Amino acid sequence: MTQPLPVTLLGYAAATLTTLSFFPQAIKTVRSGDTRGISLRMYLLFTIGITGWGIYGLLTEDGPLIVANGLTLIPALVVLERKLQALRSGRDRLW
Repeated sequence: MTQPLPVTLLGYAAATLTTLSFFPQAIKTVRSGDTRGISLRMYLLFTIGITGWGIYGLLTEDGPLIVANGLTLIPALVVLERKLQALRSGRDRLW
């Protein structure tokens, strides 16, 4: 279902803001290597949720959902990978 242009623009604006909000955490995690303050459960659930929303966006052909979740998946996966890497190396602990 095609939305009116103002609704579509609102979707893209909201998608831009929520997507951009995850990049500072990913950059900080990559630069510092510190993942102790990051919840593995939260990032696992979040990453699975983002993937689900992205698939939903593809199935419904919803541009803002596709773009936002595709781009948000990048920093989410970076942080999740760093967290798992820290756990494997013993620099972080699960609990």
